[in-house]
Amino acid sequence: MGDYEEALRADSERGPLEEEVYHRGPVLFRGRMIPTDNTYANLIAPDSSTGWLHEDPWRVLRIQAEFVDGFGALAEIGPAVSIFGSARTSHIDAMYHAAREAGYKVAAKGAAVITGGGPGIMEAANRGASIAGGTSVGLGIELPFEKGLNKYVNLGMTFRYFFVRKTMFVKYSRGAIIFPGGFGTMDEMFELLTLVQTHKVAKTPVALVGSAYWDGLLSWLSGPVRESGMIGDLDPAMLHVTDDVDEAVSVALSGIEGIGTSDANGAGR
Repeated sequence: MGDYEEALRADSERGPLEEEVYHRGPVLFRGRMIPTDNTYANLIAPDSSTGWLHEDPWRVLRIQAEFVDGFGALAEIGPAVSIFGSARTSHIDAMYHAAREAGYKVAAKGAAVITGGGPGIMEAANRGASIAGGTSVGLGIELPFEKGLNKYVNLGMTFRYFFVRKTMFVKYSRGAIIFPGGFGTMDEMFELLTLVQTHKVAKTPVALVGSAYWDGLLSWLSGPVRESGMIGDLDPAMLHVTDDVDEAVSVALSGIEGIGTSDANGAGR
């Protein structure tokens, strides 16, 4: 008889572990998993080690704190548009100037501008919103090569965790403008499209600026990906490619009821 057969026979003789049960809050332990300590004793026990600061239960509290701080900071910003794009875009790049114009025009319509708070496209969009006297939000992330929030952010927060940060983008934005970017930009774009596709969030209009940059990706999506049955038809009302900043702003603001009629002077709030 092999080891597996012997284990099955022993299991049938032993039966379930119903009587060997220990509860610690909502967590259930059975058999060999029953702990030899208890929660209260652990709480008051002296401990010179600081390793617990880096363990998962403590991380959960930090994650919770980030959600609380983020919700508290952004709850009253009003209607907003997220603008995504590469941190590597230089000040002399045409896309930098386009993003600055987009940030200005979104803010001039009375909507807040939300970016990742970094350099490049993010800085340009925040700069435009700041020039318009609007709400210029930067949601940064702790990264080894990032230098903190750009100087055009007037409401900012830096996150430890990408998924908390992305929740803030999705929760408080009613439209998005996406400029050329790399993995981070595409991650944010596909995250949003996935949430819309699975009905986790309301339909959110997305404008992609730069047809020469995005056409290859969209041709692949509407070609091999769709033809293989991996996605349905792309909704043109949701994903719109343009080279015109005014058009991109109009698409992004179309998800905000009545914003198009806002007085431009209402941007400074």
